[in-house]
This record gives sequence, structure tokens and C-alpha cells, in this order.
Amino acid sequence: LSNVTKRYGDVVAVNSLNLEIKSGEFLSLLGPSGCGKTTTLRMLAGFEQPDEGFIRISGEYVQGVPPYKRDVNTIFQHYALFPHMSVAENVAYGLKQKGVAKSEISMKVIEALDMVQMSKLAGRRPRQLSGGQQQRVAVARALINRPSILLLDEPLGALDRKLREEMQIELKLLQSRLGITFIFVTHDQEEAMSMSDRIAIMLDGHVEQLGDPETVYEHPTSAFVAGFVGRNNFWRGVATTNGAKASDGTVFVATRPEETVPAGQDALAAVRPETINLSATKPISDTNCVSARVAGVSHFGDVLQYVMTAGSRDLLVQVSRTDPSRFAVGESVWCAWAAEDVYLFSARQADLVLADTPNV
Repeated sequence: LSNVTKRYGDVVAVNSLNLEIKSGEFLSLLGPSGCGKTTTLRMLAGFEQPDEGFIRISGEYVQGVPPYKRDVNTIFQHYALFPHMSVAENVAYGLKQKGVAKSEISMKVIEALDMVQMSKLAGRRPRQLSGGQQQRVAVARALINRPSILLLDEPLGALDRKLREEMQIELKLLQSRLGITFIFVTHDQEEAMSMSDRIAIMLDGHVEQLGDPETVYEHPTSAFVAGFVGRNNFWRGVATTNGAKASDGTVFVATRPEETVPAGQDALAAVRPETINLSATKPISDTNCVSARVAGVSHFGDVLQYVMTAGSRDLLVQVSRTDPSRFAVGESVWCAWAAEDVYLFSARQADLVLADTPNV
């Protein structure tokens, strides 16, 4: 996609987007509602045409080429299976429309259903299937022609959490085995992190950051990415020569700032919940620490999440369930973190990133 722009009236849904997707990779378009990810997918599919710029697929310009003539297939959130057809008939539909011989259709349908472990249910109708089974049928139908690109528009959104996690593994294994390019739209950052080779994080119609999951998590290039991918505790403040001083008096020393902020300028300091250490005793240093009180404790399997109250603000802290130190609601605790775990950003995005965080 080169300088692709799409407008709906006065609304710019996609704004001068540049993106090159590698053959055979699993790329996720990740972002909040209204960031332009679904519009981008619809332009790749041919359901929408860009107002500016151009799109090439396998080197061929596709402006004006209808969806059925592109070497892509799309899976939607609600699958769009034909209710009056059996599983096998749904999977075979695209081949029948192309006039493929019956013998070849039968062979390919069997192969496609075997691929998603649905052969035993070939005679059932969609209403007789669970959500996960319907999703598998939609995948088989989309892949039966072996398109060069499979577009997936939040296809796991209607599934319960456990089934969604199982399907994430299945889709990634399937993509790796077939070597087909998957472009996956989601607003769920855990989903994108678990499946993707690379993630394009979108904001206001453009790509804010593009990289592999580890890079976008460990080295966010903006406060928006730092807050959207994983969780972060943010402090507003002013940059210093070696970090920042927050408006609540907390002093940060940062040895790995992701963005250079000149001393004296407004800044955002950020610390991820899992990098904060809890202690009943005050740290030796007066920097990179704050006194707090335990306001709540939540259990998330192998992780304990504390909600800490520090003055007029709340902090999230996550520790391993195997950590021997436990703190009860109401206890006073010191929260401390290392200088290499402090992210420092300019405050230009503060109003956008922290709109729902008034105590920052």
C-alpha cells in the first residue's frame, strides 16, 4: 500500500498509509475502534477503493479490480455461512461458481475439511455447529482455492475466551503449514501478540508503529503504543537531564528512554506493572519509588495484580503467583522500579493517550 487515503465525506478513515506486507507472513492490524484497520482490509479485499495512492498485490496494481478477481479471500467476524447448505456445500460454493469439475470439487472439499478437522461434520448445517466449528468451516471455505492472501476481520470476536485462545493456536499453526499470507484485523492486543510475525499498530488512519511483537512491547515508539500494547502506569511531569519529575513529586531516572525529551519540556514517564517491585521497607534511593497502599488484589491464574493507591492516583502492579511476598488490602507498601524499566515520552500525545486516566 503506497500513500493510500480513504475518505467518507469529511472523515479521513485512512490517511496516506504506507505498508509493505511480506509474502507468507502473519501480519496483524491492531488498533482501537475507528483507527482505519477494517477500512484498510476492505480496500485490500476490493470492497472499497482508495481515493488516493495505490495498492499492489504480488506486484499487480488492483485499483478497480473486483473482489472475485483478486487472489485474496476474506473471513468476517460472523462467517457468512449459507444456512440452507451443508458444511461440504458451503466449502464447495466458490469452486462451483467458478465451474470447477465435480470430481475436483469433491477432492478439494475433503482436503479442505481435513485441514480444519471438520470432515466428520461435512453433512451438517451451520445451525448444528458450535461457534468454533463454524469458524473452521469459514476457514476451509476461504482456503479451498489457496489464495495468496487471507484477510481476517476479527474472526474470533464472537467466540468465548477459552475457544478463542484455542483457535489462535490453530490459525497460527495452519498459516505456518500452508505458507499463505494472513492479514488479521483485531483490537485485542493479546490476540495480536500471540499470533503475529509483525504487528502494525494503527492510529487515526496511519501506522503508528510496525514491528515484531517483542519490539512493539519492549520498545514502543510513542506513548500511544506504550499504553495500547500491554499496560503501563503513566505519570505527567517535566523532563530532567536524566529522566523526569512527575507533577506528584515522583522522581524518575531513565536509562533507556524511547524518545529523547529535552530538559524542561512536558513529558510522560511510564512503568509497566510487571516491572514494579513491592517491599514493606523503604528503598535506599529516593528516585524511582513511591509509597502506596494496597487498595485491591486480583488473581489472574499465574499472576497477582495489585491496585495500589499512591496519593491521588492508582497504580497497577503485577507479580508472579509464586512470589513469596504477599500484601493484604490496606497495607502500606513501597513500589520501586529500575531505571532501565522507565519509558520516557514527550507529552504531545498526553491528551489522547490519557483521556480516560484523570489521576495521571
